[in-house]
Amino acid sequence: QVQLVESGGGMVQAGGSLRLSCAASRYLYSRQYMAWFRQAPGKEREGVAALFASGGTTYYADSVKGRFTISATASQDSAKNTLDLQMNNLKPEDTAVYYCAAGRGGIPLARNTYSDWGRGTQVTVSS
Repeated sequence: QVQLVESGGGMVQAGGSLRLSCAASRYLYSRQYMAWFRQAPGKEREGVAALFASGGTTYYADSVKGRFTISATASQDSAKNTLDLQMNNLKPEDTAVYYCAAGRGGIPLARNTYSDWGRGTQVTVSS
């Protein structure tokens, strides 16, 4: 199992930017997919962005395309494995708890693709 710990959440005004980071306890590419999900109050957890370890193909939800960028740094040195999410031009509807996830295979933005989850970090965007 990969332990994942998110950081970087906070409060920002609409139009602002935040960068989320997820520290992994082991070599990140031991999993096939890495992703960021989010869950707003009263809503289902949804996939926001995913990255395929082999080749680095990225996937984004339509709601964040052109505004969010997912990237990863992976190393056999377990202290140097991070998954980042750069979020620009934030909107109030981006307000949610954001989760980092890692999984072995399936549909990139589907929740059941992922077996390892962080505990989440809150992002709040004010209008």
